[in-house]
Amino acid sequence: MRIVVTGGAGFIGSHIVDALVAQGNEVVVVDSLWSNGGGRRENIPDGVSFVHMDVRDDGLQRIFAEYKPEVVSHHAAQHSVAIGSRDPKYDANVNVVGMLNVLEAAVKAGTRKVIFASSAATYGDVDRMPVDEDSPQRPESPYGITKMVTEHYLRFFKAEHGLDYTALRYGNVYGPRQDPNGEAGVIAIFLGKFLQRQGVRIDWDGEQTRDYVYVGDVVRANVAALTEGPGEIYAIGTGKPTSVNEIYRVMVDVTGFEAPITRAERRPGDAREVYFNPAKAKRDLGWEAEVALIDGMRKTYEYFKGKEHPTI
Repeated sequence: MRIVVTGGAGFIGSHIVDALVAQGNEVVVVDSLWSNGGGRRENIPDGVSFVHMDVRDDGLQRIFAEYKPEVVSHHAAQHSVAIGSRDPKYDANVNVVGMLNVLEAAVKAGTRKVIFASSAATYGDVDRMPVDEDSPQRPESPYGITKMVTEHYLRFFKAEHGLDYTALRYGNVYGPRQDPNGEAGVIAIFLGKFLQRQGVRIDWDGEQTRDYVYVGDVVRANVAALTEGPGEIYAIGTGKPTSVNEIYRVMVDVTGFEAPITRAERRPGDAREVYFNPAKAKRDLGWEAEVALIDGMRKTYEYFKGKEHPTI
């Protein structure tokens, strides 16, 4: 199968590329290698075609026309909530206009399907847990807004042009190649601090929970979506809430280091509890998370420990 992976040099995208190549697919990676985006050339395996290009570039039409991908895995994005909040116009330009460029190029190239990396950020503050595909979407950040808007464009392109899609709303993804510096998931940030024998900051009382899903499990959902889930959206998570305090305790067990803790006030807008009900993904995709938190954290720790400097 011929597949284009946008953002394929990044954290999640590069793991997807690895899996697709292992299956024997022909893969082309399109990535801008934006310094704030996490894309790194060394994340792309040898022998995989790489195009250094922003998804907003008009040249994308030519790439798709030449390669004629059967499937596009769209993981290129402006993924920083902080940057999106400071510059919502830029956020929309990458995440909405860039996605429209991908969709238009896909239609012209005769692409069968787009797999889209959506986000739990589309939900915002949710009244009832667990979250599922029918939970109301009230995004509170420009990033969440653009991800939600893009889901609507996917529906439009399917109805108007017959371009199939599967959208995957990720929980808090963690694992090797995630950047522990700057804005990242708490697991990557904590690991970076633990490796440098530094203290960590825990906001609120640390009992706020999220759904932390290992990147390898997310990859399996993407592989399943190559052939399953036409025109559907799925919540991709473990179905288990995990607190920041629990993450800290597991990290102490994994690393053998008890990092000093600095307590801080609750961050404005920080939700108390968010976790998914992944039953639909199990029913339609045959997917469920398999990697336990301690096992995934150990794999991530071993990856970072093997790096001279713990960066992506």
